[in-house]
Amino acid sequence: MQSAIPLIRDLVFLGGGHTHALVLRKWAMAPLAGVRITMINPGPTAPYTGMLPGHIAGHYRREALEMDLVQLARFAGARLVLGRAVSIDRAARTVLLACGRRIAYDLLSIDIGITSDMPEIPGFAEHGVAAKPLGGFAERWEAYVPRVAAGERPATAAVIGGGIAGVELAFAMRHRLAAATGGTAQVHLIEAAEPLADSTPRLRDALLGELARQDIAVHAGRRVAQVTRDGVVLDDGRTLDGAFCIGAAGARPQDWLPGTGLDLTAGYIDVDANLRSTNDPTIYATGDCAHQTNAPRPKAGVFAVRAAPVLYHNLRADLTGGARRPFRPQKHYLKLISLGARTAIAERGPLSLTAPALRPVLWRWKDRIDVEFMDRFHDLPKMTPPPLKDPLVTGLRAELAGGKPLCGGCGAKVAGGTLRGALQALPASSRKDLERLPGDDAAVLNIGGTYQVLTTDHLRAVVEDPWLMARIAAHHALGDIWAMGARPQVALASVILPRLSADLQARWMDEIMGAAAEVFAAEGAAIAGGHSTMGSELTLGFTVTGLLERPAITLAGARAGDALILTRPVGSGTLLAAEMAGDADGRDMAALYAEMTLSLAPVAAALLSHATAMTDVTGFGLLGHALGIARASGVGMEIETASVPLYPGTLALAEAGTRSSLFPGNLGDTLPSLEGWTASAAQALLLDPQTCGGLLATLPAAALASLDNEALPYWRIGSVTDGAPIIRLR
Repeated sequence: MQSAIPLIRDLVFLGGGHTHALVLRKWAMAPLAGVRITMINPGPTAPYTGMLPGHIAGHYRREALEMDLVQLARFAGARLVLGRAVSIDRAARTVLLACGRRIAYDLLSIDIGITSDMPEIPGFAEHGVAAKPLGGFAERWEAYVPRVAAGERPATAAVIGGGIAGVELAFAMRHRLAAATGGTAQVHLIEAAEPLADSTPRLRDALLGELARQDIAVHAGRRVAQVTRDGVVLDDGRTLDGAFCIGAAGARPQDWLPGTGLDLTAGYIDVDANLRSTNDPTIYATGDCAHQTNAPRPKAGVFAVRAAPVLYHNLRADLTGGARRPFRPQKHYLKLISLGARTAIAERGPLSLTAPALRPVLWRWKDRIDVEFMDRFHDLPKMTPPPLKDPLVTGLRAELAGGKPLCGGCGAKVAGGTLRGALQALPASSRKDLERLPGDDAAVLNIGGTYQVLTTDHLRAVVEDPWLMARIAAHHALGDIWAMGARPQVALASVILPRLSADLQARWMDEIMGAAAEVFAAEGAAIAGGHSTMGSELTLGFTVTGLLERPAITLAGARAGDALILTRPVGSGTLLAAEMAGDADGRDMAALYAEMTLSLAPVAAALLSHATAMTDVTGFGLLGHALGIARASGVGMEIETASVPLYPGTLALAEAGTRSSLFPGNLGDTLPSLEGWTASAAQALLLDPQTCGGLLATLPAAALASLDNEALPYWRIGSVTDGAPIIRLR
């Protein structure tokens, strides 16, 4: 995020298809100064189609065929927006997402693939699943197979569509179901016309022979009239067993493309030899969603590899004033078709390799090609800054030991001991309207008998997306308001933008203020103004006031015998640190972002009449904030380490040594007051700095039943004890 060069153009990649992934990887190796890259995709990962049949057959884990777009975006210095596009406003140059958000672009590239959903078949939406997009199909399949193995569901499947894609999936499903049951499985392949009609006679004969050998029932010239929970009904009235039904026929473009006004052929975006829209020079398209008017080709992922360098070149040419070059797709391409087990047949042009003796060799060839392709994304090179040159001031190398970059969010806070020392040195205030609350982050003001909470928070950005960062910062700033039992009232924004052109300044401010206003309005508060400056990186903060309708809940109220509860998992600092290093799993990050932007209002309201002490868990970690309650209340605490909820993926990262940059300071501040510290990975997460952390509260154990009745998220992690403010870890 830190750059002395202003960003002046927005290049947006809509869709995480193969071509876009390859372009983004290449861009990371040679970035173009002044360009902000954005990728929009519904999910944090994108599956590689070439390995899907192998995954369905059980040869590959899900992770093996997924490109982690969170890691790829970090590698390329891009922002990743998780959302589904529903429209493009070409006049305003914005992409509209299903959530209502608009993403501005100067240059747009579309690689959104196709869908094989079948809404016209009764029952398909409820009981079937489309082969494309691949994510939903893979998830449903992975949930279905264990149920078959456990005897809860029958080992039967129906594939609608008798093209190569449907045949390959039928082989894969037959193999996996037979393995799950010890040999018993029934798969039906249903084709409205002739199966494999577009294949060469030799390839068609080989595949039909293999279908017969594996006892996969082929129903040619038949249509599906209805899909049920346990099978499909054909147009001739017959019912076929098929507890898992997949649609692999009638692949079609996304249904919102006609509304864009782009030139289309059969719903696919018309592009010229340069992969650019034939009627909009600011839009490119590639992959299955595009129709190359000068050289039409079948919808096949094999073209993505060769299209990527051309798209990369032409996008840079448009941004720099250079000359474009044409994409010339190959006339013949290699087809490697897996047969369920670790065997395959091949075809390229007039050449077919179908002999049984060659099939294991051909599968190994396919496996090598696929694995090598995915290795490009699974083993992204580490981008390290250039070494410092001597001479250096004495002590600088020691201060920089380990080379760990400064974390964002609450991981960038000053250590607690340093902060307490600075605050304790302040002169005592003589103001009568300020209530002193030892250890609390927010002030309570008495204004003519009306009590108002005042708090402030700001964060170094933890994501490249200003919209998402604004939502995170707003929810984080509200934490102190909720923790003290107040009702949000007014917010002032503090915005530091990196160097941007005037156009991008306006775009960023619109995204930031729009996202923040939405968060505060949902909590009954309003943004009254604020302040903005330009700096080296994006930093966002909010000063928030809240009104108290009862005495504030402070740190100084916990009593021996109280239960200690937590309302949100811990580990966000570890995940954010890992994401900065390119080591976090994209799905874990997506889950974290979703949790961080959930309101604490419902659980705060439920705790209002029960909590004896409360705080939100932020930079000083769970133990640091628990110790704050213990010191202010004059009590001890016992915490069960195993009872503390953790974000998915955090324990493995902590065991691998991932720590936020604030962790050493947190450990130094709390260790003298800990008993039972073993320095395990699980205990380290108790000192992990949290951004948008949950509420940590003490309350009578009898009050927990009311939280249970409201089905609110909380975990009992320990108890309050008599004695010195010591935390005993169990």
